[in-house]
Amino acid sequence: MTHAFYVYASYGFAALVTLAVAVWTWADGRARRRELAALEAAGIRRRSARAGDGE
Repeated sequence: MTHAFYVYASYGFAALVTLAVAVWTWADGRARRRELAALEAAGIRRRSARAGDGE
């Protein structure tokens, strides 16, 4: 029982870091999708979107 605080604190910290990374990844994905939409709206297309050009 003497190490209970350490164990619970470690689990809490690991959960907090995992949650932070998940939120960061989600927010960054949304930002990249917004960037891509803005570029496509400006007429800039991805090379992979030009599959029918014969290249």
